[in-house]
Amino acid sequence: MPVTLAQAQVNTQSDIDYAVYDNFRRNSWFWDHLVFDDTVTPGSTGASLTYSYVRKLTGATAAPRAINSEYIPSKATRQQVANSLIPLGGSYELDRVIAQLGPAATSEIIFQSMELQIAARIRLVRESLYGDTSVDATTFNGLSKVLTGSLTESTTLDISAATINTQALANTALDKIDLWLSNIIPSNVGGMTPGDPNGLPVGVRAICGNTRSILRLRNLFRWATLLQSGVDNFDQPVMSYNGWTLVDLGNNADNASPIIPTTANVTEFYAICFGMDSFHMASAAGVPLMRDLPPRFDLPGAVKLGELEIGPIAPVLKSVQACGVYRSVTV
Repeated sequence: MPVTLAQAQVNTQSDIDYAVYDNFRRNSWFWDHLVFDDTVTPGSTGASLTYSYVRKLTGATAAPRAINSEYIPSKATRQQVANSLIPLGGSYELDRVIAQLGPAATSEIIFQSMELQIAARIRLVRESLYGDTSVDATTFNGLSKVLTGSLTESTTLDISAATINTQALANTALDKIDLWLSNIIPSNVGGMTPGDPNGLPVGVRAICGNTRSILRLRNLFRWATLLQSGVDNFDQPVMSYNGWTLVDLGNNADNASPIIPTTANVTEFYAICFGMDSFHMASAAGVPLMRDLPPRFDLPGAVKLGELEIGPIAPVLKSVQACGVYRSVTV
């Protein structure tokens, strides 16, 4: 059954795992709205974890016809896709003497575990956008590669402060953004768990960028008097436009550069619709979605290993019209 982190969090068996889920949800709007289809099982040899599905490429067409004439044939197109699930995480080594120093709340174990959670959380977001199996065989293809050449890929937009300095110019830029978003179709089913307060509602969607680009978008929508405010699942303020939540994906784990890069004032936006018929994750059946494995200092040995593992998982795009990318955006 498809599950969100909120639903998986309810069924955790330990306080440590519960805290990990809570940390991922509180610190990432993206993670909090992902739904995981936990249906994948290994093949008969136990050697593969593959999520196979059909991706819709284009829809059919309909038109009136004259009497005594035939309809012009058209065909919806789709593509068979098979994603290999991969585990994602990391590890750290810790000496038992250092592990026992200081208060428990600020111990080296807590510090290392929290930093590993941050790195894993960020890495999945980055791979979901920019993963490329031709560059790294251990990852999966992200949205940037999948959406190249699609109907929902647009290019060239200037929303810099030097350009957008009147409401009329803001409305002109907004026309281009609306045209881009009009090609993107939100989910009709959400997480397929209607009535569950922890499930994913129908129609959840976001425009994702970096800190600078999202600030420019907010300014653009403010110029057009169309910026809306609300709160997320943890009562934190969020801004939106016409149902699209504006999401700052933040920086890479080194905190030195954004996940979505800006080069010479040029960046890009991703529009993502979340749901089982749109963009979601695939995960293994009968396996915990995330596991925090702290060092076992009750066993012999001075230096012990701590680990965090997510998955195995893989992103799934059921329809190319469920997501879009706007490239060459000047901010």
